[in-house]
Amino acid sequence: MRASLTLPIAILTGIISYFVYVNIHTLDFTHHAVSQIITYLQPALLFVMLFVSFCKVSPKELRPKRWMLEMLGIQIFSFSLLGTLIICIPDMSGKAVIESLMICLICPTATAASVVTTKLKGNPSTVVSYTCLINLAAAIVIPSVVSFIHEENLKYDFTTSFTLILGKVFPLLILPLLLAWFVKFMFPNIHRRIVSYKDLAFNLWAVALTLAIAITMKAITHTDKSAFELTLIALASLISCCVQFYIGRRIGKHHGEPIAGAQSMGQKNTIFAIWMGYTFLDPVTAMAGGFYSVWHNVINSWQLYRMSKNNH
Repeated sequence: MRASLTLPIAILTGIISYFVYVNIHTLDFTHHAVSQIITYLQPALLFVMLFVSFCKVSPKELRPKRWMLEMLGIQIFSFSLLGTLIICIPDMSGKAVIESLMICLICPTATAASVVTTKLKGNPSTVVSYTCLINLAAAIVIPSVVSFIHEENLKYDFTTSFTLILGKVFPLLILPLLLAWFVKFMFPNIHRRIVSYKDLAFNLWAVALTLAIAITMKAITHTDKSAFELTLIALASLISCCVQFYIGRRIGKHHGEPIAGAQSMGQKNTIFAIWMGYTFLDPVTAMAGGFYSVWHNVINSWQLYRMSKNNH
């Protein structure tokens, strides 16, 4: 299957599968079991996908670069600025929309970004480096700002929030990286065989994406928020997605890495975004992560289509 069609098919499969499944009422008794299976299956797929992808990354390639600091500064500054606005005007209208923007701006790079970057002929090692940096930055910045926004309803102090965030993102990022390097140095024959499967990581990501889209559809259809509020959150996530892809590409292009820059800043860990909304902010803001999941994969599909078209 052409790479340019893989993501659109995964998105449509996720949407159609969800609505077909929930409307077969004879299967209603399986909903809880299926939900539990997906809870374990999705991170397992991501772990294997990252392990395969990281087998192609050398430790010496993971070096912070100037453009990474520029993008980190933009993400941290924009998140903190919007947070300060809410702190100064706590009763402002549209607060949930602003918080949704905040989530989309500070959300770490998707662990799968290196896989898509490889498919787009970019440099996956720099994306891995940026993913580690933005995860660490998010773990520090998010508790610092959110503790002032929802001080009256604060469930966790800074240390607990910091630990929660690290516990959420790092096992799925650092462990497959360390395992890949262990296999590379201790079992080189196995490592060479894994690397020889060219599209394995990308195909695993397509399966994980199908599950992620189905979960997104469930979240959207089960919310009790108004269509108007959901539309505003969807627009906020769409605008932030397009802007971040654009800024990332511009900064990356200036330093000779337009693809890595765009994917590092534009492709997000939307599972983390959804969790962040439920855990630290107004629960409705979790919808921003769900919508963003659709937008960044539509952009990825378009990029893969354009690359495929240019190669023919």
